[in-house]
Amino acid sequence: MGRINWPRLGYSAALYALAPLIGWRIWREQVPTYSRWQRLGKRLGALPAPPRIWLHCASVGEVRAALPLIDGLLERYPRHSLLLTTMTATGAQQAQALINEQQAERTRLTHCFLPLDFPGAAKRFVRQVKPQLAIMFETELWPNLLSTCQQRGVPVAVVNGRLSPRAFKRYQKITSLMARTLADVDWLAAKSEADAERFKTLGATLSKTAVVGSLKFEMGLQENALGESERLLTQWGKRPVWVAGSTRDGEEALLLEAHRQLLRQYPDALLVLAPRHPQRFDEVAALCKAEGWETSRRSLDEPVTQETQVYIGDTLGELVILYGAGQVAFVGGSLVPLGGHNVLEPAALGKPVLSGPFVENFADVVEPLQTAGALTLVEDMDALVKALHSRFADPERCLKEGQAAQSAINAQQGALARTLDGLEALLSP
Repeated sequence: MGRINWPRLGYSAALYALAPLIGWRIWREQVPTYSRWQRLGKRLGALPAPPRIWLHCASVGEVRAALPLIDGLLERYPRHSLLLTTMTATGAQQAQALINEQQAERTRLTHCFLPLDFPGAAKRFVRQVKPQLAIMFETELWPNLLSTCQQRGVPVAVVNGRLSPRAFKRYQKITSLMARTLADVDWLAAKSEADAERFKTLGATLSKTAVVGSLKFEMGLQENALGESERLLTQWGKRPVWVAGSTRDGEEALLLEAHRQLLRQYPDALLVLAPRHPQRFDEVAALCKAEGWETSRRSLDEPVTQETQVYIGDTLGELVILYGAGQVAFVGGSLVPLGGHNVLEPAALGKPVLSGPFVENFADVVEPLQTAGALTLVEDMDALVKALHSRFADPERCLKEGQAAQSAINAQQGALARTLDGLEALLSP
């Protein structure tokens, strides 16, 4: 009998103590087409045919970032099927959207919810799935799930490994648990040297850690999305359009005030406002209405007329379409101290990108775009207004910044090939 893993035992006890709160989370994150029992490793639905690779992404942003890896795995391993798990409801909906895109390889892709990390649920899940390889995306380190994989001989990889300074400080408070958990990882592919050093400080094995770069730079252009963007551009006519994507609570009021100031010089300007979380769609629409804005909602198929001042992008999985329909993009979660969101989505479309100052969660992708002159960080709402004015007044500047963004992304690519090569060593007999 092996030694008792006291840190993991204490962690599991804490999970059981928090079970009522966790149960509420299950109820809130429910999707009608999925059984709530999946959160306990039961009723997983029709699993894909073996042999199986299991990839876990936390939520919608991680699923989007993992898309090149998903397609790369399906192409490289035509005999394997791929089970994609997520933790959140929005992640589940994004995963289902990928499956429904009618791409031939994705017929071998299925989705279910990740079970909560109770010991029994973890064992039931891994026993049923029987993966040949378990892949955790970014910072998804679940002690009981990883331990169960180790006990059943399933190799575990962490890819696009990311550990922000804020997360690192939290994990340092539970170093013994993290060291035991990281010991169950067979290969850790970090996004940057800084991320790799943080993982090593927490206990990751040096010989099992590699710096491969960020998979987020590998995103390809979605032709169907670009076609819809062109349709919107034609429909809206020749008017200044800026897109504020992935906005968070406390930002929308600032962005609407920025738009109010912008309208003084560009009275026909249109703000496309896309909140990050669907549970806030109605709240943001109510805010616009209360402030007297002429508003249309995408979810209701409301037309954008010459009188429309704000178009609310309240649908899932269509942010790329909306970014493509604007001349300038602002990426939210950054005017308030929340760490920012993915600035690469509009940059890949050749758009000049603006962001607030709080971008520490995406420092690895912000730096090369800033260096290339493709991304501008604005300190506050007034600076945002000035940045919008300068770009609407100078279309040539927008073009150059957009081209610089695409060049910077191309220069950073290569992480996908390095990641797939590393995973292949774990899948080899």
